[in-house]
Amino acid sequence: MELAPPEYTTLDDRAYVKAYENLITTFNPTQFSPDGWAATARKAGVKYVMVMAKHHDGFCMWDTPTTDYKITSQRCPFQTNPRADTIKEMSAAFRRQGLSTGIYFSKADWHSTNYWSLDLPPGSGQGPNFNPHERPGQWKQFKEFTWKQVEELMTGYGPQDVLWLDGGAVRPPDADIDMNGMAAMARTHQPGLIVVDRTVRGVNENYITPEGEIPEHYLPYPWETCMTMGTAWPYKPNDQFKSAGTLIRNLCRIVARNGNYLIGIGPDGNGQFDPTVYVRLKAMGTWLKLNGEAIYDTRPVAPYERGDCVFTGKRDGTIYAIVLAKDDRAAMPEKIVIPAELTAKADKITLLGFAGGLSAGETQNGQTTMVFPDAARAKPPCAHAWVIKLTTRNTP
Repeated sequence: MELAPPEYTTLDDRAYVKAYENLITTFNPTQFSPDGWAATARKAGVKYVMVMAKHHDGFCMWDTPTTDYKITSQRCPFQTNPRADTIKEMSAAFRRQGLSTGIYFSKADWHSTNYWSLDLPPGSGQGPNFNPHERPGQWKQFKEFTWKQVEELMTGYGPQDVLWLDGGAVRPPDADIDMNGMAAMARTHQPGLIVVDRTVRGVNENYITPEGEIPEHYLPYPWETCMTMGTAWPYKPNDQFKSAGTLIRNLCRIVARNGNYLIGIGPDGNGQFDPTVYVRLKAMGTWLKLNGEAIYDTRPVAPYERGDCVFTGKRDGTIYAIVLAKDDRAAMPEKIVIPAELTAKADKITLLGFAGGLSAGETQNGQTTMVFPDAARAKPPCAHAWVIKLTTRNTP
């Protein structure tokens, strides 16, 4: 996918880097609205937010003394804005809305001359453009630089719940920055911190992060799908966004398979989101306001899913069967089949948002057929997915 402006496509590597890094001189997102974003996120049913501190390009979105390639640089017009330290502003705004926060940070840094050395061509991927074993002094400087930046983010920006580390090319044995030590350092400042050294298997990858995809089945360990709302991680003019139905169905399948859903949204150069973003978030919030009890504080329930129905449950024994529309145009089905092992435990069966009750129908071959009332189908309580609540006899 080509995102670079046409005038960039003819430049060689060095010229491209120079032109790209010169964008700091025009970066001025004056419509940056962290409080507005935070209020929108809370209404959308969001529970935690990952704010991006630094991507592979090395541009820092906080006021770090380690580099001048940052949003508070004298070369950046936005540095005069009282909200110029965007990580501080966003972290505080989201916490005021009661949301958990985490920091996205790339270990790779193409701007650092101790990562992409100036005497060598730029690297061909995320990794350094030299062998750290052949230049141990240079690599030591990069490691110290990285540790300093992480410690700044863990000490000057309030409580953080997650340190989400990208740049998996920075890993042993060749590009080792002592992740054990760095994670321990971070936790001295943020006790209980979740560390995600993504794609690097081991003790510092506290959960798995499949990107742009949803695992096909239940996974017995913590994971989180990271996926764009549109087609690109950064802002893209006239992007094509996933429908509200797709986002809601994705969420339901992910939760039933034991995961979380991290949705990527990129603001434009002025600090604004595409209007469609707000429309999608509002739709998700509306659905979650009615059906959130089947999502929040739940666990997957075996057999996890059957066709277009997925299962979650509470610790008290309550079970939810979430019936997913086949597509955005599909209406509520006439009936649904649920494993009898789930319906047999139910003392009461309801459809969230519908005043009338539901009854378990005929059971054959271990499957119970449930028929939705005509009144519910004529005026569904919501769109895209409908939640059957099965309250069990052993519920306190």
